[in-house]
Amino acid sequence: MMENRQEGADIAALMNDIGKRARAAAGPLSIASSEQKNLALAEMAAALLRNEDKILAANAVDMANGERAGLSPALLDRLKLDMGRIAGMADGIRAIAALKDPVGDVIAAWERPNGLSIERVRTPLGVIGVIYESRPNVTADAGALCLKAGNAVILRGGSDSAHSSAAIHACMVEGLEKAGLPADAIQRVPVTDRAAVGEMLKGLSGNLDVIVPRGGRSLVERVQNEARVPVFAHLEGICHLYLDKSAKPDMAVAIAVNSKMRRTGICGAAETLLVDRAAADVLLVPVLTALEAAGCEIRGDAEVCARFSAARPAVDEDWSREYLDAIISVKLVDGVGEAISHIGTWSSHHTEAIVAEDDAAVERFFNEIDSAILLHNASTQFADGGEFGMGGEIGIATGKMHARGPVGVEQLTSFKYRVRGNGQLRP
Repeated sequence: MMENRQEGADIAALMNDIGKRARAAAGPLSIASSEQKNLALAEMAAALLRNEDKILAANAVDMANGERAGLSPALLDRLKLDMGRIAGMADGIRAIAALKDPVGDVIAAWERPNGLSIERVRTPLGVIGVIYESRPNVTADAGALCLKAGNAVILRGGSDSAHSSAAIHACMVEGLEKAGLPADAIQRVPVTDRAAVGEMLKGLSGNLDVIVPRGGRSLVERVQNEARVPVFAHLEGICHLYLDKSAKPDMAVAIAVNSKMRRTGICGAAETLLVDRAAADVLLVPVLTALEAAGCEIRGDAEVCARFSAARPAVDEDWSREYLDAIISVKLVDGVGEAISHIGTWSSHHTEAIVAEDDAAVERFFNEIDSAILLHNASTQFADGGEFGMGGEIGIATGKMHARGPVGVEQLTSFKYRVRGNGQLRP
């Protein structure tokens, strides 16, 4: 059960103890065999399915609390679990187990003229803190990914998903124990007090090596501003879809609807649609008609509103909004150049997509846009570690240091150098 408030000193002592136990667990975890880690993951997946009723009952409590608290439909969708989503969590853990173990992987090797043999080898980061909101599935995803990469992890979920996360976490611990790994390798902060986040941002007396925030702008900005340890940042997903004049109309319609409406509450959902003015007569109305029929509200610039009567006028704030809802902002642009300029001004550097048959337009889009993920003739909703073959991800990092794009098992490692000689001395 989560406790809502504790005195500050108690929170600090609690969090420092969690940090110490995580550091102690990180040692044996870093040298655990692939077989032992994979056994733990298999047991975790089985425990999720075996405890499905308990997880759904816990989620029902969170959903009821969320509805009373007035959570938006997008946040409620992120919070909701059902049999399919629990099965998806289990499948995701099994997919992580099937991945190659990154620990000990030789990234590069070379020999110096003096005979020294040098290798760059992947190693665990150590202890990772994951701070997230609403999505209880992150408890499973983050725990499994960190384990596969040989890291201990401290999970601090939002109060909205407290009961669901607790039920999922119990399954993760069960898997660790059945595989003979330290139960403290995956810990969950047992209080909802925001002071616990503050203690994590301080680094837990040197026991926390990196923090991964996954949530809204206010959470991520707080982490970026206050953290005393490195951060894998994912600010928000203001994702763009550009339809070039060379796009196939049927493909443009299908990709636009999927990019926006498959799941509106995920970070890879398209929030702004840019349409080449040269193809407006062919593309604009069919695409917007399909979006409207799917239940999407259209907010357009003056030209879009003039051509599509159901559109509402967009304001400047719409170009920088992550709606996470069935709303999209739409603008006509003069070709790929103006699309690139608009994206450069308003993007959060998460994911952008182009629909085009013109190879030159695609290459310019790919070369000139500085976002973590770029797609050609595919939905923005593929911005997902599982869809990249990574078995899952903790989040999409939009920064440029260490990790960028989906943060999967490889991104949760560092490296060290192993140098072998036969008596060499430096002159």
